[in-house]
Amino acid sequence: MSFMKAERVSLKLHPELNERWVQGLIASDPKILGLGALVLRDKERIQPRAGRLDLLLQHPETKRRYEVEVQLGSTDEAHIVRSIEYWDIERKRYPQYEHCAVLVAEDITSRFLNVVSLFNGVIPLIALQMQALKVGEHTTLVFTKVMDEMSRGFVDEDEDAEATPTDRAYWEKQGTKATVQLADQLLAIVQEIDPSIELKYNKFYIGLSKAGQPFNFVIFRPKKRVIRVEIRLPRTEEVDAKIEQSGIEVLDYDETYKSYRLSVVADDLLKNRGLLLELMRAAYQSRI
Repeated sequence: MSFMKAERVSLKLHPELNERWVQGLIASDPKILGLGALVLRDKERIQPRAGRLDLLLQHPETKRRYEVEVQLGSTDEAHIVRSIEYWDIERKRYPQYEHCAVLVAEDITSRFLNVVSLFNGVIPLIALQMQALKVGEHTTLVFTKVMDEMSRGFVDEDEDAEATPTDRAYWEKQGTKATVQLADQLLAIVQEIDPSIELKYNKFYIGLSKAGQPFNFVIFRPKKRVIRVEIRLPRTEEVDAKIEQSGIEVLDYDETYKSYRLSVVADDLLKNRGLLLELMRAAYQSRI
């Protein structure tokens, strides 16, 4: 195989490849941003008394929208303010959706990251650094996530929740003895990954502990007929496809806690034990 070195191209200084060209590429295939299987909702969306939003993207299976602002060259204060303003306008106009601001720029400086990190956790923000690379006669764009939304901890990872533990009997009333026994079977799968992990009964879910400390890469919520399994794992098309093929009932992906939510019955533990082990192992490895 032959090798050809890629040449970095400055879009800000390029005579032909401009911001409109970048917007067009993203609009035609939003997946190139690396944020999942998004679809275009609108382009150059007019904002009341606030200009135009470059791109409005949405996940087709969830009520989550992404307000995307593109800037060539280095990001600046105006870019930050504009992105937050458009995000705020859209979330107020359409509160039935979840909203996330996305800033795209060729150069994202450490100063910019320091400023934006002050908002993160209050305002959902993603920053993507965009590189234009020329390979032979072709030009491509590479998007690198340099800042993600702040990941929230599970409830029992704060001190208040630690002060109110529950027990197995509590969850047998919330669910049933049979669905709590499913948590035991799921723990057996987890212990194939790490034998030292144990169940930890909390008020809002059954979590995991390791050496007496919360270790929640997966949590369980026993119901009357099923047990809900929430696996903390970044969403990918590959994992989506595997779960769909398995036949396990899947609920909406939890964007806040970055978790797959599965509705599991006893039969799933027989037919899909290998898949559950694979997903939990990946979540465990991402945690450590």
